[in-house]
Amino acid sequence: MSSSDSDLTALTAAELADKLASGETTSVEVTQAFLDRIDSLDGELHSFLHVDHDGAKAAAVDVDARRGAGESFPSLAGVPIAVKDLLCTVGQPTTCGSRILEGWQPPYDATVVSRLRRAGMPILGKTNLDEFAMGSSTEHSAYGPTRNPWDTDRTPGGSGGGSAAAVAARLAPVAVGTDTGGSIRQPGALTGTVGVKPTYGGVSRYGIVAMASSLDQAGPVTRTVLDAALLHEIIGGHDPMDSTSLDAPVPGIVEAARRGDVSGLRIGVVKELGGEGFQSGVQARFEESVAMLTEAGATVVEVSCPSFAQALATYYLVMPSEVSSNLARFDAMRYGLRVFPEGVGDPSAEQVMAATRDAGFGDEVKRRIILGTYALSSGYYDAYYGSAQKVRALVARDFDRAFEQADVLVSPTAPTTAFKMGEKLDDPMAMYLQDVATIPANLAGIPGLSLPAGLAEDGLPVGVQFLAPLQADDRLYNAAAALERMLLDKWGGPLLAPLATTSEVPA
Repeated sequence: MSSSDSDLTALTAAELADKLASGETTSVEVTQAFLDRIDSLDGELHSFLHVDHDGAKAAAVDVDARRGAGESFPSLAGVPIAVKDLLCTVGQPTTCGSRILEGWQPPYDATVVSRLRRAGMPILGKTNLDEFAMGSSTEHSAYGPTRNPWDTDRTPGGSGGGSAAAVAARLAPVAVGTDTGGSIRQPGALTGTVGVKPTYGGVSRYGIVAMASSLDQAGPVTRTVLDAALLHEIIGGHDPMDSTSLDAPVPGIVEAARRGDVSGLRIGVVKELGGEGFQSGVQARFEESVAMLTEAGATVVEVSCPSFAQALATYYLVMPSEVSSNLARFDAMRYGLRVFPEGVGDPSAEQVMAATRDAGFGDEVKRRIILGTYALSSGYYDAYYGSAQKVRALVARDFDRAFEQADVLVSPTAPTTAFKMGEKLDDPMAMYLQDVATIPANLAGIPGLSLPAGLAEDGLPVGVQFLAPLQADDRLYNAAAALERMLLDKWGGPLLAPLATTSEVPA
């Protein structure tokens, strides 16, 4: 592989788009550069569950030919992309990181995938995740864990660790993830990438295998704020196939990402999302980020959201309850794995279902199904699920009050930097606490963005989170772009994971 090809993987998606539009390179060259890098480095990371060499190259050939014929395209045409293996894709497996869907190929594309194809973005493959997106480390994948390109002995976060690790290691310029309680933003913080959870309903959920339908949201995983805005613009917007899709245009997010001006902006520091329980280096980078925003002309105020103290417990009642309902469809009767119980000559449907689910679901999925089924059971519904929904309403009310005082809110994205593989596997509560700062946004449906804010004392990346009111996603991009510009000036360039600095890929 030539050094010029290798250099293509060092460019941002926006830079690649400019080179493609000007004819300096082709989508075939760009796509091949990333495929070569995946082949060389992903054996160590395991960020992909499936790499579609032939499909990606065919899509690249097609977009080059159509561009050559004078056809106009959206901004990221020809830029390849990775997709979390929770989104249905024609011609590629969709396993959700679970044995119960091993080898399953959907007969249709998710709306997000259809929009990527229409935009001329070659799909490199499907990225690894915690099984059915249940986890905060990507260690719960039935196909093995993904490793963090900053330190391969550590996790990349989860559930979308595959997408985040792929972008951090320059195996893909951009990726799509999903965020139910922080699964785009928390891996973003742990891998030094930009992760965005749009307003609930701002990106279609049609064709995304549901974990918790009232919480799930797809969004961008990128290296820069502008790249995230460009991708968000492509995948966002109303979809009549999704009953929860907002019938409203995508806010002016690209313009906001290019503007990046916080002068006069009111920024609220959330009292409950920081301090005790947050790693010292995480808190230090966060406070430095807030100081930089103040220097740039923002007004910083402290806001209090008392219900956030119950947000984690609320989430872990609402989410498992919806998991229990959504995963009931995996019954061995219609698609996916089918296992017959041993020693039973003429098993009933119920016996086949039980044997299949026992073999096909992992421990974390079973744990959440059992918890959710219990919370929804007769005699406990009001005490658990009903009470959780009441607290959820309080979380939304606290956000409304906070946004009366501030235009955007800020907090650390995750309480710690990347933790070691296996460190929290035997302690589910310690794993769940990784999402303590990200969960409130999902409960209220508001948009959130995680931006790399520097390195902690252990040399690992830290994320700062921006939160905005419903359908005010442009505020996220404006504030994050302003801070990103100041941080890049301070650092003299982007922070790169050690694996990402490997530019020469062996032939």
